[in-house]
Amino acid sequence: MGDNYISCKEKNGSINISEDVISTMVHTAITEIDGVAAISNTAGGELAELIGLKTLPKGVKVQIVDDTIKVDAIILVRYGCNIVNVAREVQNSVTEAVQAITGIDRAEVNVHVSGVAFEK
Repeated sequence: MGDNYISCKEKNGSINISEDVISTMVHTAITEIDGVAAISNTAGGELAELIGLKTLPKGVKVQIVDDTIKVDAIILVRYGCNIVNVAREVQNSVTEAVQAITGIDRAEVNVHVSGVAFEK
């Protein structure tokens, strides 16, 4: 994923933002939402980590498709919280973060709730 960049052509040159940067910012935006217990791990990320490949923040996938930033986030919701409301807050927060850091207003954010986390 580190080879993919969002490129913005300017009069004085171009600006390139790595998908890694966006992924890190998305991870931060998600963890600030009340009700999110964790960002879930993905099997592919765990496998890559086991064989020594660099992995990005787990549970976050960023792609640039047809000038649209597509984000998939896999989260665990804290027990007792409204799942739909938490997922909607994650969607809104991530959309705002992506638009703020890239200046691109075309963002699609898909939130996948993979489970509920109970207090220990």
